[in-house]
Amino acid sequence: MRCSWQEGNRITLLENGDNYYPAVFKAIDRAQQKVILETFIWFEDEVGKQLHSVLLRAALRGIKIEVLLDGYGSPDLSDEFVNELTSAGVIFRYYDPGSRLFGMRTNLFRRMHRKIVVVDEAVAFVGGINYSAEHMSDYGPEAKQDYAIRIEGPVVQDILLFELENLPGKEAVRRWWKRHHRPEENRKPGEAQALFVWRDNGEHRNDIERHYLKMLANAKREVIIANAYFFPGYRLLHAMRNAARRGVRVKLIVQGEPDMPIVKVGARLLYNYLVKGGVQIYEYRRRPLHGKVALMDDHWATVGSSNLDPLSLSLNLEANLIVHDRQFNQTLRDNLQGLIVNDCVQVDESMVPKRTWWNLGISVVVFHFLRHFPAMVGWLPAHTPKLALVNPPVQPEMETQDRVEVEDGGKT
Repeated sequence: MRCSWQEGNRITLLENGDNYYPAVFKAIDRAQQKVILETFIWFEDEVGKQLHSVLLRAALRGIKIEVLLDGYGSPDLSDEFVNELTSAGVIFRYYDPGSRLFGMRTNLFRRMHRKIVVVDEAVAFVGGINYSAEHMSDYGPEAKQDYAIRIEGPVVQDILLFELENLPGKEAVRRWWKRHHRPEENRKPGEAQALFVWRDNGEHRNDIERHYLKMLANAKREVIIANAYFFPGYRLLHAMRNAARRGVRVKLIVQGEPDMPIVKVGARLLYNYLVKGGVQIYEYRRRPLHGKVALMDDHWATVGSSNLDPLSLSLNLEANLIVHDRQFNQTLRDNLQGLIVNDCVQVDESMVPKRTWWNLGISVVVFHFLRHFPAMVGWLPAHTPKLALVNPPVQPEMETQDRVEVEDGGKT
């Protein structure tokens, strides 16, 4: 499957769980036939229980519901929590569930990192927001800053077809070669246009990264990238620096208060190269940044689940929506500029590590290790990721060993 640019869409930017959850829950409550929901994280907290309630209500009134969770990101939902949904008819699956070794999770890689909701053929949501209370602004200092898109229009059909083609039972077309699709160009730029793109471990390994590269090559005035886990490869770094050198204002927003310390260590290895090349780097200091968004000039923008790091670019299953619309672009720009002005510290040369032979050597070694380690893991003869279908309970006390594993054929 390959999607094309679709015209005539209604596109809305949703910031944080405060805006995202009410919009998703309202759409599910209005569903007439079908709901498909994929997410990396679903916690059994206040937000997770609200999602549980709205899905249960929909299922009890006859709506067909399919849920796919990542086995690493959502390992701790209770049997009672899940069984109540499956008893009501919800089809509930885990992507690549892994057993624990000495209490630790073993399925560290090949994550289903997408965050997608499709309701009937009417509305869809794509972005980076999981289902947990930490995405609400009242969560406290650890509340995450993040984004998603609500969209109506023809592109919803593309997202729905993508979901249907990736359900179990749809056999992948296996080829002995790997095709790499070129970025789908918008040959008739206009307004309210959208393109659904994704990354998998088959024929779409580089699609999202290629759109970033094409965007940077086409930029004429301004690029703003806000990315929570920023550690891309050489091509994207070169493209950012080259754009800045030809006069484009390239602004990069990264975490200044990361949820994982290694994030700041990795990003700062790149500061010298980017700052010396004219890229403006801003550390977001208000709280952890979880967004994965970008914009270019006054028309191009993207929102999705894909970070610009080795996991998202090499192993994870990701999905982004690319938007060509001036009003949406301006809305996102106003939001990101607000972050820069109110909550960011610009990185200057005083914050860049000194260029000594020792620092250079350490940076090269660490960069290569962090950049290539996930890909090297992907080369190992690891198990084929599977889907685990949670069967409806025969009795309330049904144990988790009744899960039936279904191989996904490498498509999900």
